[in-house]
Amino acid sequence: MITAEQIKEVSRKTPTRIVLLVLDGLGGLPHPETGKTELETAKTPNLDKLVRMSTCGLVDPVSPGITPGSAPGHLGLFGYDPTTHIIGRGVLEALGIDFDLHKTDVAARGNFCTIDEKGNVIDRRAGRISTEKCIELSNLLSGIKIKGVQVIVQPVKEHRFVLILRGTGLSPAVSETDPQLTGVPVRKAESLLPQARVTADMINEFVSAARKLLANHRPANMVLLRGFSQFPEIATMKELYQLTPAAIASYPMYRGLAKLVGMNVLNTGGSIEEELAILESNYANHDFFFVHIKKTDSAGEDGDFERKVKAIEEVDFLLPRLTALNPEVIVITGDHSTPAVLKGHSWHPVPVLLYSPSCRPDNIAHFAERTCSGGSLGRFPARELILLMMAHAGKFTKFGA
Repeated sequence: MITAEQIKEVSRKTPTRIVLLVLDGLGGLPHPETGKTELETAKTPNLDKLVRMSTCGLVDPVSPGITPGSAPGHLGLFGYDPTTHIIGRGVLEALGIDFDLHKTDVAARGNFCTIDEKGNVIDRRAGRISTEKCIELSNLLSGIKIKGVQVIVQPVKEHRFVLILRGTGLSPAVSETDPQLTGVPVRKAESLLPQARVTADMINEFVSAARKLLANHRPANMVLLRGFSQFPEIATMKELYQLTPAAIASYPMYRGLAKLVGMNVLNTGGSIEEELAILESNYANHDFFFVHIKKTDSAGEDGDFERKVKAIEEVDFLLPRLTALNPEVIVITGDHSTPAVLKGHSWHPVPVLLYSPSCRPDNIAHFAERTCSGGSLGRFPARELILLMMAHAGKFTKFGA
């Protein structure tokens, strides 16, 4: 694959615009009763109109057979190799809420969760408690004192919070306490490198104290921690591609990731309609837009097939507002698959359509997994998708003599 330095050499500034619409967790699997995926089930006349004029295929967010997290899935779509740019969830959550993260801080993504009387996790998201409850409980946990470190707990959204340890000599090389399963106990944090032993002990002390404080706050009676990380160094999209990119996303993790790669993060209320209104009002100010839709992923994780179908149909209903802007390139895809029948992320490749006046349309009738598998783009790594976006927008010069 072409290197980052070679990409810099052939990238150029143009007035053309690219819109990357990411339906989080878009890919699905057939419903056992109908044999159709969520995309195949949804009534999508506007997507179907667009896909007939587009070139299509399937993308692997990380690699075939590998189930990606949200950060690697999005990094690939932004043109970064997620296997070499390992960015912890904690940093992304902290940046997403505009927290002033220091270079030496260790940050972790936290979930309020529910445990039973035996200490086993029975709900990793504590019933998706309200953001107001999250604020209340985060303030409670902020009172935890640990010798040698400052403990900072910041609410994020619903059941999510960020834990920041601030001090000297801290290391993020610590295993996660989140088992990412139900019916099993919260894991003990273990040091992955000798220099992380003190940090691991501090994390275990925090988790123990949190359990005592939250004992009477069921369903949010315990915490899970993952994505221990420190601030990374990464080239921005402007440096790599000469883009002036913007992000329209309501969830802090995605806003944090966008900020990390140099996007201007635009404020939004969170609904799909509001996000498109932000796109319309800022369209003249940027040449690359990342628009993130969360509803599809949340429904998939909850195992709610019909709700995911309805989320896809809501996007389809509002799609004409995007196409009316006439961007030179429209790409619609997901960061990973979240089949409702699995209730979680999966390794399955994700359908993608790329519309541009300069593309070779595949004349596919319906945007879905099986139809896109026959598209002319074939199956390829997600990190190569931005090269196609740039090319169709005329943002590359000729490579070589």
